[in-house]
Amino acid sequence: MCYDLAVWEGERPADDKTAARVFSDLYDRLIETETDAPPSERIRDYVAGLLERWCDLTEDHDDTSPWSTGPLIGEARGSLIYFPMRWSMAEEASAFAADLARTMGLVCFDPQLNKLRP
Repeated sequence: MCYDLAVWEGERPADDKTAARVFSDLYDRLIETETDAPPSERIRDYVAGLLERWCDLTEDHDDTSPWSTGPLIGEARGSLIYFPMRWSMAEEASAFAADLARTMGLVCFDPQLNKLRP
């Protein structure tokens, strides 16, 4: 079982409903398309920050990484990254990921709850 987060560049939506709409639009435009948009510089920097805390799944020899896919940067398209993490580590990893997004001026959204992360 996995827990997903979405992080993107842009203005923080005013509320959860608007955030859900923005996420859906970005997902349709960037993920559900055959166009392969390379990750933006800010998203690459964000992924680098995540990987400073926990290694990429492709390098996880000790089973300590929370990421459910690797390489993690492979989940990024343009200004969006939509990535899964292991359920057993989701609380700690998602809190770190949301805080990192906030400090980098990115938007973090929880698609399971259709809520913005603080």
